[in-house]
Amino acid sequence: MSIYSVFDVSASALTANRFWLEAISNNMANSSATRTPEGGPYQRQMPVFQTMLDEATGQLKGVQVVGTHKDAAPGPLVYKPGHPDADPSGFVRMPNVNVVSEMVDMIAVSRAYDSNVTIANAAKNMHQKSLEIGR
Repeated sequence: MSIYSVFDVSASALTANRFWLEAISNNMANSSATRTPEGGPYQRQMPVFQTMLDEATGQLKGVQVVGTHKDAAPGPLVYKPGHPDADPSGFVRMPNVNVVSEMVDMIAVSRAYDSNVTIANAAKNMHQKSLEIGR
């Protein structure tokens, strides 16, 4: 594995972390949306990742975002008889977004992002030190 592949792996992980943070922020922003263009309440979005391997060597090349997956779990029913989306009994189906678990995910992704920045900086410093040896 060359030192340049470390930059590729770290950069792909940073991109994946950014995508995951965008999904989390979208989930939190829509945590009370009871009506979507598709119909029904908002469904939690989760990113789907895939590892990239070098076909010749089988070594890790990084991670890529394949897409998003909608969580099909039903959201809670809340009694709000005056709500425009309430059923005849007065219950509204809310989104299946748990803000607390989204915050926990956000902290974990932020730490992973920081770790990948640290890895990229360490690789950069090692590369610079290796260039100084020849002087």
